[in-house]
Amino acid sequence: MTVSANDKSRTSAKKGRFEGFIKGVEVVGNRLPHPFWLFVILALTSILLSWVLARSGVSVTYLAASSKAGELPSETTVAVRNLMSYEALRPFFADFVKTYINFAPLGLIMVMMLGIGLVEQTGFISALMRKTILGAPSYMVTAVLAVVGINANLASDAGIIFTPAIGGAVFKALGRNPAVGIIAGFAAACGGFSANFFIAGTDALLAGITESAAKGMGIVAPTHPLINWYFMIAATITVTVVTTVITEKFTVPMLGDGGPKDASYLAEHAVKAEENRGLRWALWTTLLSLALLFLLTLPQSSFFRAADGSILPRSPLLSSVVAILFFLFFFVGMAYGFGAGTLRKASDVPKLMQDGLQGSLSFLVVALPAAMFIQLFNASNLTTVLAVKGAAALKALNLGGIPLLLMFIVLCSFLNLFMISGSAKWLILAPIFVPMFSMVGFSPALTQIAYRIGDTTTNIVSPLSYYIPVIIGLLEQYRKEGDEPVGIGTIISLEIPYSLAFLVCFSLQVIVWYLLNLPLGPGTGLFM
Repeated sequence: MTVSANDKSRTSAKKGRFEGFIKGVEVVGNRLPHPFWLFVILALTSILLSWVLARSGVSVTYLAASSKAGELPSETTVAVRNLMSYEALRPFFADFVKTYINFAPLGLIMVMMLGIGLVEQTGFISALMRKTILGAPSYMVTAVLAVVGINANLASDAGIIFTPAIGGAVFKALGRNPAVGIIAGFAAACGGFSANFFIAGTDALLAGITESAAKGMGIVAPTHPLINWYFMIAATITVTVVTTVITEKFTVPMLGDGGPKDASYLAEHAVKAEENRGLRWALWTTLLSLALLFLLTLPQSSFFRAADGSILPRSPLLSSVVAILFFLFFFVGMAYGFGAGTLRKASDVPKLMQDGLQGSLSFLVVALPAAMFIQLFNASNLTTVLAVKGAAALKALNLGGIPLLLMFIVLCSFLNLFMISGSAKWLILAPIFVPMFSMVGFSPALTQIAYRIGDTTTNIVSPLSYYIPVIIGLLEQYRKEGDEPVGIGTIISLEIPYSLAFLVCFSLQVIVWYLLNLPLGPGTGLFM
């Protein structure tokens, strides 16, 4: 079959219009104030909006699920809270420093960048990448990064920090544009919250909320942490393919890349003898670290198990993921550095860690107003009111079957732009939609996977995301003199293709599951 010149011309025109739209989003987005001032404006807007709505008596009543499995939902009434009142402003000022220090991404990004900075500054990442995938097709590098990012949600939010940071370092080590690695890593890590080869703490947390909503309404159906596992295994492949295709076909042309490497480049960047020695030392250190981790985790009464001997849904292992990753990076980076000769004395270690932290300074500044805005927005109860009102609107449409699933996914995607916490949204939505969907024959597992699809697809384009300032900071770290400044518009415009592709492909996957009546997990069907 041949493609006519007219078909090629139409395809090129469509691609040009889409790229023009994306560029327009970037231009408009970057004309917004600096992220520091944007979060200040959002915080002031939240205060004003809360005052207006509170004076109008806006409130919602709904059945709230319990975060503890087995506990019944309870009727809850939430009213918009006036942030201009003494009761709201006094704790805001009293806890100003605490709010900043407790801002979720702050500690994560600092600790992770200290560890990643050491392994990068010693040359470990560069040597490892040149040893393993130098000369490999570019799509293979992207696919490997995508798989790592998807499964990084085993570390919960730490994976969203780790993957784009490591993506930038890896792409830089291979002579590629580090910005491409950061954007692709961020997309894969966020898309991974509805995809994984393994079972993570998120699965247990959401399943516990689903169980509470189901039992409270007398619904008898599986609600264990594995109810979506089969779907998520397949979704891992979906996200890997989508991330790779969008990166190589869209992000690379938009941002530019190092391009193919010729024989002289490969010879010039071949791993040297001292680097090989450093890699051997790092390998032995990694193996010893993993052996120690297994020793502290596998025995029934070991250090990293909960008091009852379990690992899921909560245990010292899951709560210590960030510390474990930091110490792994720290010891591996030192082993490589002393083996390769890039570290000569102990005092070199803190110096290299300091160098690795330089790129995070802009994030420290933006994090202050971001933390204050998130605290104020949540304290106003605007997120809860928005979620309940949206759920009521969907219920009023009186749909069924696949259209009902797709509308629910769209609703969750929209709510996710304003209410980032997946568990907080599900605590509100589960008692409404698990019983409602059971009445049309949908199992709690099907309702939960539809929610997870909507919840994950717009994380990367939400202007309220905790991690947008983190990604801006990472991109600024690699920005060269003369490059255009990085803003929120840059991030959102580059992530829109991933977000749309995730939404479409996840929705198609759930439609296939629905039509073929495939099990979502062990012993878990789609219908009641």
